[in-house]
Parts: sequence; C-alpha cells; structure tokens
Amino acid sequence: MTGWRRLAPGAVSVVLVVAMVALGVLVGPGATALDDRVAAAGEHVSWLAALTGRIPLTAALLGVLAIAIRRRWWRLAVAAVLFPPAGYALVQLIKPLFGRRKEGALAYPSGHITVTTIVAGLVVVAAGYALWAVIGAAGYIALAVIGVGTTFHYLTDALGGVLLGGGFVGMAVLLARPLFDTCQPTAMGITTGG
Repeated sequence: MTGWRRLAPGAVSVVLVVAMVALGVLVGPGATALDDRVAAAGEHVSWLAALTGRIPLTAALLGVLAIAIRRRWWRLAVAAVLFPPAGYALVQLIKPLFGRRKEGALAYPSGHITVTTIVAGLVVVAAGYALWAVIGAAGYIALAVIGVGTTFHYLTDALGGVLLGGGFVGMAVLLARPLFDTCQPTAMGITTGG
C-alpha cells in the first residue's frame, strides 16, 4: 500500500475537524433557520435521542472489544477504550470556545453525537469495513442526529458532533489499519477461491 493511502484516514480526520470548526464559526451563538425548522417538525421523533444513551453505546463498545480481543487486534481494543471518553472530554473542552447555548447549556458540538459517531465507526472497523456495517452505522448515526437535533441540541450541533466524531474514527482507522494490511484474509471473514 502506498504512503498516501496509508495516511488518507489521518488526512480525512483533519478535514473533518476543520469542517467542524468552520461550521461552529458559521452558525454562531444562536439557532439557524434550519435548526428552527427541524425542531418544529421533529417533535414526534425526539425518542430517537435514546440511540445516544449509555446502554446501546456500551453494548456496541463491548461488542467491538470482544471482537478485538478475540482476534487479538490490540490497537482496535485500545481505540475502543480510549476514543469515546477522549471524544467526550474534547467536546467539553471546546464547547466554551464556540459559546453556543441552547436552553442555557453549552451546545456546540454535541457530545452525544460525537460519542455515538465514534462508537458506530469503531463497529465498522471491527466488522472489517463491511458494507452492511457502513450502511448500518450511517443509518444509526442519522437517526441519532434527528433525535438529538430535535431535543436538547440544535441540528447543527449534532452535525458538528458527526464531524468531530468522524475525525476520531479516521484516527481509529489509521491506528487499526496495520491489522488489516498484514493479517490473513480469512481472519477478516473473507474467503478466497482456489
């Protein structure tokens, strides 16, 4: 694998974090017209915010850890243990820099969605980047964004969380990539003809 392909996930991480900062600066301290429209239309889907809860995310992380430990993918196990709390801690550190509030609380970017995106991305990595995992993770994140963006966050806060969480996922891919470059194809569940 060429050097630029190996480093691409890191470059994507940087782009996503820069996009998160740009979005935060662009939306400013209050609600946008889009935020108001989504909030008004979304009162019947607020239950989707439960997708960002501790129980579903912990269950998914335990699954990632089980796969990583079973397959001896120690780098992925480290990412699964460190990245979700690191993402949440970073959100708490940077929220005051944006100063955006909803109902008196700092709102941008959404820590709920940042952590949800990180966990969903780790599931994709643990599944060996299988298409079903990518589609499932994207759908899960989209539903969580709708739920969070219609309740205790603005939609744009949730989108900022997706961008920041995506940055962490890129770093997880960068960290875990040597696993998939050097392992036996059958270790990822890929069968070979012959």
